[in-house]
Amino acid sequence: MKRTEFHEFVREGVMRLPTWVREKIRNVALLVEDEPSAEVCAQEKLGPDETLLGLYQGVPLTAKSETDGMVLPDVITLYQKPIEAAALEDGMDVRDVVAETVWHEFAHHFGMDEGQVRSREQKRKPL
Repeated sequence: MKRTEFHEFVREGVMRLPTWVREKIRNVALLVEDEPSAEVCAQEKLGPDETLLGLYQGVPLTAKSETDGMVLPDVITLYQKPIEAAALEDGMDVRDVVAETVWHEFAHHFGMDEGQVRSREQKRKPL
């Protein structure tokens, strides 16, 4: 898949978030990379057969203060090749896997840890 098409799926994924979520998003950069780097895999303690679909790096909104002043944006990175592979493996449309990954990473931005995100994912309807 061309990167431009994937970027369109990312934009659509953000637009599929509930309006109240989109209205609260501030100072977040969304990046797309082919795959997580060796450094990211080591940082996330991934095994040789594991990968990431996305990664949130930043300070969750629940930990931020109005007095923090100017800060660099939080960063959400989506990994195109693992997302495409997951979609193929699960028999899903790539755009749906992108939307689910966008939701997952923004849940971290809103302060949920991995356990909370996974629990919510099991209870909610797909985007």
